[in-house]
Amino acid sequence: MKQITVFLSDDHTIFREGLRLLLQADEDIEIVGEASNGHQTVAEVVRLKPDVVLMDLAMPLLNGIEATRRITIKAPSVKVLVLSSYRDEQHVQQAVGAGATGYVMKETASQELLHAIREVRNGNAFFSPLIAACLLQRWRNREVRPTAGAARALSDRQKDIVQLIAEGYSNKQMAAVLCISIKTVEKHRQSLMDKLNIHHIANLTRYAVSSGVVEAESYNQPAGDAIARVDGRYANRL
Repeated sequence: MKQITVFLSDDHTIFREGLRLLLQADEDIEIVGEASNGHQTVAEVVRLKPDVVLMDLAMPLLNGIEATRRITIKAPSVKVLVLSSYRDEQHVQQAVGAGATGYVMKETASQELLHAIREVRNGNAFFSPLIAACLLQRWRNREVRPTAGAARALSDRQKDIVQLIAEGYSNKQMAAVLCISIKTVEKHRQSLMDKLNIHHIANLTRYAVSSGVVEAESYNQPAGDAIARVDGRYANRL
């Protein structure tokens, strides 16, 4: 039987190690790579083209929703399976809208994960029972909550800048992470503030969280902590 190639995307090293041990115990699963932030994930998935990506949503530098959207565009053959502690409708809706094929709750992952990986690899959707019940109720009620129009209007680079600003990065740090000049960062920063008509960092951070561009738990961490978590083997690709 051909092995299913899997890529792990989560910013918590211990959780990734646990996942690796769980999955490698099954002989038809092969872990081909892992990443601790959204930018690493997109770059490595496009390069490696695994069958399935296990995607956390609260990722530093680039959140899991946006990373999923970019992967489905750049590597459409790859299936993204969200593995998250979020169970609310907004996160599920955003993940599915970005192209995720399935959504599994971390709290039940040990029982469901292997089955979920095989299902999405075969082109089927898979949702944890709690998530499936939420989607069913929403379908019955025909309630579709629109996502923030302004967020959809931002370019990929502007979304990068919004998330990094919300995470506390300076212009110099953003330039280093994105491999662009400080002047280019300043240009993108001014352009997105003009587009959103938001000109104060505190208001921009609130907007980023409320619109789902950045997860609430991400913007509270100091920029240095996120940089420190970047594995050395990936640093030259950022």
